[in-house]
Amino acid sequence: MGIRTGEQYINGLKSRRPEIWLSGRKVTDIVNEEVFRQPILEIAKLYDMQHDPEYQDKITTICEETGERVSNAFIVPKNYEDLMRRRALFEAWAESTFGLMGRTPDFLNVTVTSMASSPDFFEQYNPEWAENIQNYYKYIRDNDLFLTHALINPQNDRSKPSHQQKDMFTHLGVVEETSEGLIVRGTKMLATLAPITDEVIIYSFPGFKPGDERYALSFAIPIDSPGLRILCREPMQNGKRPLFDHPLASRFEEMDAVLVFNDVLVPWNRVFMYNNIEAANQLYSKTGLSQNTHQNGVRGLVKLRFAAQVAARLADAIGVDGYLNVQTQLGELIQSVETIRALLRTAEIEFSVNERGEAIPASVPLETIRGILPRAYPRAIEIIQTIGAGGLLMSPTGSDFDQVDLREDLDKYYGGRSGVSALERVRLFKLAWDLCGEAFGQRLVQYERYYSGDPVRKLGMFYMSYKQKHSFSMVDEALDGVLQEKTVSL
Repeated sequence: MGIRTGEQYINGLKSRRPEIWLSGRKVTDIVNEEVFRQPILEIAKLYDMQHDPEYQDKITTICEETGERVSNAFIVPKNYEDLMRRRALFEAWAESTFGLMGRTPDFLNVTVTSMASSPDFFEQYNPEWAENIQNYYKYIRDNDLFLTHALINPQNDRSKPSHQQKDMFTHLGVVEETSEGLIVRGTKMLATLAPITDEVIIYSFPGFKPGDERYALSFAIPIDSPGLRILCREPMQNGKRPLFDHPLASRFEEMDAVLVFNDVLVPWNRVFMYNNIEAANQLYSKTGLSQNTHQNGVRGLVKLRFAAQVAARLADAIGVDGYLNVQTQLGELIQSVETIRALLRTAEIEFSVNERGEAIPASVPLETIRGILPRAYPRAIEIIQTIGAGGLLMSPTGSDFDQVDLREDLDKYYGGRSGVSALERVRLFKLAWDLCGEAFGQRLVQYERYYSGDPVRKLGMFYMSYKQKHSFSMVDEALDGVLQEKTVSL
């Protein structure tokens, strides 16, 4: 089939009946559910971009194997040009959503592509796993599917490994093996956009201990598989908010969910890993799975750039960007954007080619981005809050502007600096408040802090990895120079 249209994506949602729970009730019509309706349309727009002449040749390619046009997320890059073709997709989709939707289809499609491009890793443990992940890659590529994933165990007792939890199946694990496949039970989180996806993939995150074998799992199944329950968090918006008053929250709400597996059957041909602690702990580092950090970096850059532009326009609209303290804050924010941009370009230019012939963006710049963004984005939001100050709390609604009796007061008291009308200023402040003050915006902050895991742990892992690959030889050279000088003087 190749690339889907937005309509085909929506028809796929209509054809399924996943078990979705939202605010104490079971959702039976996902496409017309108020909370999901607009985000579904935003994802549909991304699929339609693949057929738009302005974008098609930039973000899709002809698959040599099938002759069908497929998303650039499914490219296994062999050189710099391939990396740039894939980056073009990441950038186009991120800009379409202002970087506010972190789990658009390209994220997990490139993840599965990277896993499938590392068959040797899977083969050393089980040749069937390698065959399964490669077949699954082809399946989602040829059907242009949208995946969610869930990697993290629920926050119950984090002082104990999975096999020592109070209930054996608090964490997702295998109940039994059958002729048809594995029966799994337990919970995983945090499945972003799960209700409006086609499938879910589970794969391991390092940290398994001896005794955790039944929990060392990787597999993929349809989102409406029998026994799979989707428990949605409280919505950040109710679906009824006018676009004027909530220009971001009304469009880009990414529902997060806990996935509960009640004795779900995973067919053997969908099992990519099972019952192997070593394989589970090395999956991330020994495969190309980390290729999704490239998508993360591009999306993060767009998101931070958007926040910087909101801050600058806010300051300009009320005439405070002439103040030195505001200029300092905006300068700091722009420098953060330029730092991420430079790191991203460095990662792309300094790519390497591994033993399988796959082009890999340089890991140190990408991991540096992952370390900077959890601090830079919350700081950007703080700057917007500081510049907007009390004005962020005092905006009238779109309905107020519809009242003839109020327009004179609104035009007089809500205008900005010369040339900025009341309507323009209020629209801008509402957009800024959506980003920095509403529950929607605060979720974006929390997401950026933890989208790649615990930032403290990640920074520690980054340092240890860096230390293993670098000798710090300049210190030895400096010390040797002192010793030589002392010898000469004697």
